Amino acid sequence: MCSLFGYLDYQGIMPHRLARKLCQSLANSAEERGTDASGISYVKDGEIVIYKRPKAAHKLRFNPPEGTRAVMGHTRLATKGNEKFNFNNHPFYGKNPGISWSLAHNGCLYNDSALRKEKKLPDTNIETDSYIAVQLIESQQKLNFDSLRYMAEAVHGSFTFSLLDENNSLYFVKGSNPLCLLHFADIGLYVYASTESIMKNALKRVGLHKFAFERIEADEGDIIKIDRNGNITRSQFQPAPNYTNFSKFKWWYGDYDDYYSAYEQTLIDMAHCFGIDENDVILLMDYGYTIDEIEELMMDSDALKQAVSEIKFTDGEYLYESCCGGIW
Repeated sequence: MCSLFGYLDYQGIMPHRLARKLCQSLANSAEERGTDASGISYVKDGEIVIYKRPKAAHKLRFNPPEGTRAVMGHTRLATKGNEKFNFNNHPFYGKNPGISWSLAHNGCLYNDSALRKEKKLPDTNIETDSYIAVQLIESQQKLNFDSLRYMAEAVHGSFTFSLLDENNSLYFVKGSNPLCLLHFADIGLYVYASTESIMKNALKRVGLHKFAFERIEADEGDIIKIDRNGNITRSQFQPAPNYTNFSKFKWWYGDYDDYYSAYEQTLIDMAHCFGIDENDVILLMDYGYTIDEIEELMMDSDALKQAVSEIKFTDGEYLYESCCGGIW
């Protein structure tokens, strides 16, 4: 599913050795959500720098230079766009008049091709669905809450986006995908990762778990900016609705459109990105598999096929016993 990670050292008091270790620890921990490619972005001499490779994070050495205040990172589970072509990997470079920035995405978008035609955006050799977000923001000629809202309300699918601009400001656009954002006020540090488990593992490796922190809440529809001085400002966007066809079951559920949660619906919507039949995902949900279990199975197609086969076999066996064993 990919993972976002990074930090903002807004007081500039974190030793370089610790900053470098934090960056690598976050990247290595984030591998649990993607090993096809890894990358980071940071600011050097007022310019955005991107370092990315089609390799798992633990095979790379992330070493942002001394004085780096912010790092934005990504580990990738490739869905659309061959990771061997490095231009398909995250982060991506973006530029608006007067400011450059980088973007990373966790999730899967399914209307990128349609948007490119509808908005008359230029064709690109980048195959990754995520890149449409860069193009939409660039089309607005500015990087601010308005352009981020425009992008977030145009794309359909699952997402959380992170951005870093050349002024060392971080932005988060929170869709249905997870985000864990912590503030260590005593040391002037923000740290983020896609999940709590990634965060926990990384902080333990560097000893930051011993320090007091505050969790910064981020809900679906939130846009958050943290500037170079650590100040937070917020805005919001209206998430695109998720629809499911329940015509087969309307006699039972009526017009109850929220039978699946937003995140369950996201998994159903993005099944095709993994070459999976959405009906198999629905089957697993209906048989009690949790979101985390299904997400893990989607990363291992053989395991998913086996789980679905076992359900279908058990179903068939039960129906045989019911019909022929006198239950009905």
